Amino acid sequence: LDLLTRALPRPGQAPPPQIVQSKGSRGLRLAGATATALSFPASQIFTNCDHFPAEFSLVATFKIPRLRQKRNEYIFSVLEEGSDLLLLGLRLSENRLHFLFIHPAAGGRSRLSFKDVRLDDNRWHTVILAVTGPFATLTIDCGVSLDRQVRPFPESLNTRGSRVYIGSRRRWRGRFSGLLRQLVLLPGSDATPRLCPTSDPGVAELVVPPVLKSTPLQPDQPGPLYPYEAEVRVTLGNRPPCSGSEQGQLWFDVQRKVLFICDGFTWMTLLHNQERLDYVEDYQDLYTNSETFDIEVFSIKSEGLFMAAANRDAHPGSGIYKWTDGSFHLFQNISTREARAWKHFSIDDKDFLVVANSREVEPELSVIYRWSRQRRRFVRHQTLETHSALDWEAFRIHNHSFLVVANHRQDSNHNIHSVIYRWNPNTKLFEVNQTLSTSGAYDWEFFSIGPYHFLVVANTFDGRTTIINSRIYIWMNGCFQTFQDIPTVGATDWEWFQIDGRFFLAVANSQMVPDRGPSVYSINSTVYELNTLTQTFIRFQDILTHSAVDWEFFTVGGDKFLVVGNSHDGVSYSLNSVIYRWQGYEGFVPVHSLPTFGCKDFEHFNTDGRSFLVYSSATSRLSKVFKLKTY
Repeated sequence: LDLLTRALPRPGQAPPPQIVQSKGSRGLRLAGATATALSFPASQIFTNCDHFPAEFSLVATFKIPRLRQKRNEYIFSVLEEGSDLLLLGLRLSENRLHFLFIHPAAGGRSRLSFKDVRLDDNRWHTVILAVTGPFATLTIDCGVSLDRQVRPFPESLNTRGSRVYIGSRRRWRGRFSGLLRQLVLLPGSDATPRLCPTSDPGVAELVVPPVLKSTPLQPDQPGPLYPYEAEVRVTLGNRPPCSGSEQGQLWFDVQRKVLFICDGFTWMTLLHNQERLDYVEDYQDLYTNSETFDIEVFSIKSEGLFMAAANRDAHPGSGIYKWTDGSFHLFQNISTREARAWKHFSIDDKDFLVVANSREVEPELSVIYRWSRQRRRFVRHQTLETHSALDWEAFRIHNHSFLVVANHRQDSNHNIHSVIYRWNPNTKLFEVNQTLSTSGAYDWEFFSIGPYHFLVVANTFDGRTTIINSRIYIWMNGCFQTFQDIPTVGATDWEWFQIDGRFFLAVANSQMVPDRGPSVYSINSTVYELNTLTQTFIRFQDILTHSAVDWEFFTVGGDKFLVVGNSHDGVSYSLNSVIYRWQGYEGFVPVHSLPTFGCKDFEHFNTDGRSFLVYSSATSRLSKVFKLKTY
């Protein structure tokens, strides 16, 4: 018998009590309602017999503030209509719970008290009181039961002409000041086995009023509109614990200006102040094994953040670095042959690294390495024949995994095939899937727009000139087909990104090598935008660069940035690489200059709540990590 639902006012009657959400559960605050509003005639539940059952269970779920000494509060009571005679009631006091009832045969009132029940302040508790003859059992939050042997409960407690009051004894004094979520009378049965055990014993549920389980504010629904509030506690300072008891509570990180909410397991970001890039700080000097042509930053689950450096020298090879205590440290050396690029990818929760080896030895082999969880190292998985390979790209289409290699040249011939490989889930190896004609291929970039998948290659040199077309391919009918040719000048990198629903490709043009005359290094690199009407990429912005070798797109807060790696101006390798900020109609505007030496690659990464850029040098062992300072 759901006593709480029975007592709630019907539409048009007294104002309903307030719903309060606390620690992830909702309850009714009864203190604001009139005593008579939350009551009903006992005859509504005792329809066939006026006698209160001799054996029964009472189940109540409530949350109480700290009770003052000598203060009593009633969870419910049954009183005669025409007098103040208490037939029975359930009452709380400090660390005690009392069950009161009148005993007609004895001609007086009996009180069954449980001492030291230890009901924590401001926490949900579910109390089960089971009465059978001379025995009474109290179970709190499905814990150890407290047993009492008392005067037998009367077998003929007549409730005719009485009224049930919820949260009071029909007086202002003794009113229940907490939140009530559940109040159930179960005749003839012990309710404990029905509720226990449970994963959340504080709010163990037998029958909860529907209004406490549905969306609290539904103005269009019939019935009374319940006033609603959520009880919130905001914690400041260091990260507090987050578990089931803290669910729904807030924590404000003053230093980072971020508001978090506890979901019962972890702190989830609720609101955060948009960070703005202030300046760039020199953070770490990273001396690699030899000159570094490429860097790849990646994460391995349960292991952390790593960086792979593609180093020129075969011995000791290329270095894998791990982010430890706020900086990169050498983790593993892998033997490579003038490595030009690394690419990290995952298949079926397994992590792989593939290296592009470019040294011309027979046979020319690039290698795929697999992360061994037992050895906690990368181990050789598969070798693939390549030709002066400069780049790998990994991608997935329709749950199939692919790799594509940029074969730069074979002997002196730059007009050769680059190869797309497809993962065979049976053999656990990559197999040749398709070949594409390229001219001095330097870089591949994969991207998707809606249901369409694209590959774009940076063609650098055709044996005579760098003024050639690079090509965009589209996936159709199970293979890549030509989509668009774009004129480029010694293209070394493509960067795909999108801003506010607009789609862009940026190409890094490295040098102009004409049929005759000297090479030119200070030339324009170009940002292209997809025109949805013509379904082609069109020129959006030209940016003067100096033998550009890499573009990297990243965001800080709500701002979007591009950083270009300038490597050579025809005289010096000591140049400024430049960070550009997106400014809408103005396009990309230069905002920061970074001194670099022989810059070859930029990578952006976030860790420990901070943003970083790392660049590699193709003319020095020194690579640098920059910290992006925000405000």
